[in-house]
Amino acid sequence: MSDELPDHVRRNRDDWDRHAPDWVAPGRFLWNAAEPGWGVWRVPEAQVGMLAGALDGLDTIELGWGTSYVSAWLARRGARPVGIDISQAQLATARQLQQEFGLDFELLHGNAEQVPYPDASFDLAISEYGASIWCDPYAWIPEAARLLRPGGRLVFLVNSTLALLCAPDVADEPLSDRLLRPYFGIHRMEWPDDGSVEFTLPHGERIALLRSSGFEIEELVEIRPPDGSTNTYHPNDSLEWAQRWPCEEVWKVRRRA
Repeated sequence: MSDELPDHVRRNRDDWDRHAPDWVAPGRFLWNAAEPGWGVWRVPEAQVGMLAGALDGLDTIELGWGTSYVSAWLARRGARPVGIDISQAQLATARQLQQEFGLDFELLHGNAEQVPYPDASFDLAISEYGASIWCDPYAWIPEAARLLRPGGRLVFLVNSTLALLCAPDVADEPLSDRLLRPYFGIHRMEWPDDGSVEFTLPHGERIALLRSSGFEIEELVEIRPPDGSTNTYHPNDSLEWAQRWPCEEVWKVRRRA
């Protein structure tokens, strides 16, 4: 399979396989959470609404599951989750956590840009820092549309485009209060410290892509973490920054009938 994968998928797979041990404890914490907390600030579900609406009996797919805690949250709410992720090491962690917590759902090892399921198989597709940032939007968004039934929802959480414009190339440096790269033309971003590849789009371009893929946009949530929040991923990014400008955003769209 590796010879057929796009360059960015191979590079991101290798990076996540390398760092998978670092995510076992955070994954276990989130599997054990009484209520979902989203993004690097673990903002409460009540504020974000990623899982809003009835989930009981829905067929769901998590695109890029990591340790699969999002699918665990869905399963506990009555959904029938499937997850797909490119990292074999992350798959091992997810299966270990399934055993620990007594939840069983299908986990696929594969590329979220090409999911081995028929058209119109799911009612909900969801991604929190999975395919939504590590896969090319011009591949994974049309694929999500293909997988969804008419009226099905796609919900995904990403770094805000503004935050990426203000992000230095060095990982341990905090977000700047100045724009460090151009907005127009932003798409593929290569991080020199670990070799990974992240994707984002200007808002107008993302809206155009979503609509051309068959989606209607319902809501864009620009996340403002509550007072006292702690950044669980990049502690050098300050709460003051995130309360002045959005560093994460959630897109909620629906497949046209």
